[in-house]
Amino acid sequence: MKTLIIPFQEISRKKEKIIFFSWLSVIASIWLFSSFISDRHLFPSIPQVLAGFGMLFKEGLVVQIVSSLALFLKSATISVLISLIIVYLAPLPIMKPISSSISSYRYLPLVGLSFYISILIDDGRLQQTAILVVFMSTFLITSLLNVLKDIDPEEYDHAKTLGCSRWEMLWEVVIIGRFDYVIESVRQNLAIVWMALVSVESLVAANGGLGFLIKNSDKFGNHGRIIALQIIILIIGIGLDIALTFIRKNTLKFSKF
Repeated sequence: MKTLIIPFQEISRKKEKIIFFSWLSVIASIWLFSSFISDRHLFPSIPQVLAGFGMLFKEGLVVQIVSSLALFLKSATISVLISLIIVYLAPLPIMKPISSSISSYRYLPLVGLSFYISILIDDGRLQQTAILVVFMSTFLITSLLNVLKDIDPEEYDHAKTLGCSRWEMLWEVVIIGRFDYVIESVRQNLAIVWMALVSVESLVAANGGLGFLIKNSDKFGNHGRIIALQIIILIIGIGLDIALTFIRKNTLKFSKF
């Protein structure tokens, strides 16, 4: 027990799981207890959240989840392709200012971004996709540029001694040599996009989705439904993260992560 309060103390995976579920039990107990001490709750009670799950399933929750996942996968795919092209061309002097400037656009708020995109695009689904692509690309390009900056100059020198041309160095050292880092950056940024997706679906609510359900639930003051949706969004997000980690570990055996 004493080892649990010592900084940097390593513990087994089994103990980590025990600690996690212990904290989860404490939180669940506090939540359950608070449901019975008063008729008014700052946080929705467990029965309210369970009722929220029931209402959501009756109103087509599965269809809305599929809609959100389709938007997420489409936007993420386009964003990854655009970001990789821009970053892999960043070593070219003519492209370096472009990649650096795009990175700075990550400070733009979603509301302002959606306003300008809505002027250019009429279709609601395309608006959602465009907002997410721009939003994810700015963060992903920033992460990938940092991966390039962290490459040891000795790796380039080693490639030169092997007789590699400049384009071969780009392929061997940057693209192939850092592919596991790229996958890790994509994994981390997908979490940001999944979080932003709900906000985008709330801003442009013409095509449904989980964000649309949250907006409707908030409009009618149904907090039980909102927490139920938050739980669903969290579970799906964790599932996507686990799936991508599993794919990376089983396809990239040389990965350092």
